[in-house]
Amino acid sequence: MAERVAVVAAAQTKYQPNRADVNEGELAYEAIEKALQETGLTFAHDGTGIDSSVTCSQDHWDGKTMSNLNVMSYVGAHLRPEDKVAEDSINAVYCAFAQILSGHHDIVLVVSHCKESQADRSIIENTSFDPIFLRMLGLDFLTAAALQARRYMYKCGATAEQFAKVAVKNRANAKNNPYAQEPMDITVEDVLRSKLLVDPIRLLDTKPISDGACALVLASEEKARKLTAKPVWISGISNCYETHYLGDRDLAECDALMSAARRAYGMAGITAPSREIDVAEICGEYSYQELLWTEGLGFCGPGEAGKLIDAGVTQMGGRLPVNPSGGMLSGNPAIVAGMARVAEAVLQLRGEAGDRQVPGASVALAHGVTGACGQHQCVAILNNK
Repeated sequence: MAERVAVVAAAQTKYQPNRADVNEGELAYEAIEKALQETGLTFAHDGTGIDSSVTCSQDHWDGKTMSNLNVMSYVGAHLRPEDKVAEDSINAVYCAFAQILSGHHDIVLVVSHCKESQADRSIIENTSFDPIFLRMLGLDFLTAAALQARRYMYKCGATAEQFAKVAVKNRANAKNNPYAQEPMDITVEDVLRSKLLVDPIRLLDTKPISDGACALVLASEEKARKLTAKPVWISGISNCYETHYLGDRDLAECDALMSAARRAYGMAGITAPSREIDVAEICGEYSYQELLWTEGLGFCGPGEAGKLIDAGVTQMGGRLPVNPSGGMLSGNPAIVAGMARVAEAVLQLRGEAGDRQVPGASVALAHGVTGACGQHQCVAILNNK
């Protein structure tokens, strides 16, 4: 059994509003090729290359049952194990981590892709709700998020201005990220004057429709030290589901995230996350979610995340920078977003994040989320020691 698991290569496509010029497999291979070139690995069956592949895609977005069939020939799945994950792609990283830690494989390729441009987001999200009682109401993740945002404002005193500050911060950070889709110079006033979608969420509070892919290579410690001079170790990872029905939850709380974070921290030996973590990449389709997830991750107490954004704590140069990449708000597809967070954490811990580098970063958090109001949460801790 492997003692430790490392990320030895990380690659992303540039995220764009429409990649109709390529099919899903071709899009995925743009990232795969870069990851293979970085490590010198191949799909050869001689025991010197990739042992296994884990893919992440979603049938509804691809418009095809068993959507991994779109990429099988691109991930080396011929006569080689391939597993598919259909949650946020950080869970595919979890799966690959387990394959290596268990001793089943030494080198695993992890690939996620999504082309949101080729489908109706609202219809797809609606299928995640109970078909008997909720689906016919027309709920999607946006309308559910509006319920959560309003509850968070009522219970914890969070404000629309604080949500807007998150959008301003992340899109400004994206100007330093060559993969980002929507880097912008905007103000709080711009966000508050943008189109109201579902109260209290406005257009600039949301992420854009996005197409893209991400690829990672994970390896056992023995293999990792041969493949790269800069291995990034996964020291803790865990996930957790909330109950399905929104009405059974207090939407201003995020118990699943707290549970996943607690287990990931315990695995990584972290007892004071706000002091021990140098940089965090957090998934949030809507600006308020970064604040709520910040609380769930234990970076502050319940209802205190607004004070962090007001004080500049999560800005670049702050005590705990959140989303130096620009995060989902600057353009990542659903499904791919969690792996993009891991890839960005890897760049930070390698000192290869360019103008978005957090100086001296040695411990990073990556987070992924799936479902309405953060129904499924996953947290990973990475370090370079």
